[in-house]
Amino acid sequence: MDPQSLQQCQDVIGYQFGNPSLLAQALTHASVAPTRLDSNERMEFLGDAVLGLVVCDELFTSQRELLEGEMTKIKSSVVSRQTCAIIAQQLNLMPLLSMGKGMERPGGLPQSIAAAVLEAIIGAIYLDGGLDAARTFVLEHVRPCIQKVLDDQHARNYKSILQQYSQSHCSRSPEYHLLDEKGPDHSKCFEIAVTVNGRHFPSAWGMNKKEAEQEAARRALVELGILT
Repeated sequence: MDPQSLQQCQDVIGYQFGNPSLLAQALTHASVAPTRLDSNERMEFLGDAVLGLVVCDELFTSQRELLEGEMTKIKSSVVSRQTCAIIAQQLNLMPLLSMGKGMERPGGLPQSIAAAVLEAIIGAIYLDGGLDAARTFVLEHVRPCIQKVLDDQHARNYKSILQQYSQSHCSRSPEYHLLDEKGPDHSKCFEIAVTVNGRHFPSAWGMNKKEAEQEAARRALVELGILT
């Protein structure tokens, strides 16, 4: 790969490599590599792990109120192939990728190739500059994705919506009642119902009390005609 293309890529990603050959390999698709070991596939594998670690660490550190299951859902969305492909396309990385003729398809390159080149670049940055450099690059591009998922979750926070409804219509908060719980201590399920101004709504089960309360609130909002 020519130095001009490598420099262009470094300008795009905002990171200057001490060892540009790592970037060159990250931009080499298996279709043009002498062997698959010379392609970006191994860096893609490493970059995927680094991406996951950085996102998990960010969620654990900055979102202290989230449960494991909630963090898992956000992580799955943020590190998904679709999200990685979108970031790669926003950075316009695809024209910089070296690949064989015939890879283009009607409608553009497969999403998997776009996602793979981003992960490979993350792997290359990690090899070149360590975890701190990789973290800086990853968070610059995934923090908006994390925030979007959090905002979407907040929009689906049924307890919050029901709280607002109850306060505005009844000047009082909903009341949640634990009706039943089943299962061993390490894996209990909970049944919870909610009342609003004395009106009872259908109960709901959840793997934890917070999940059951959210579902009970959702069912109440449906009964009230606020949700469909």
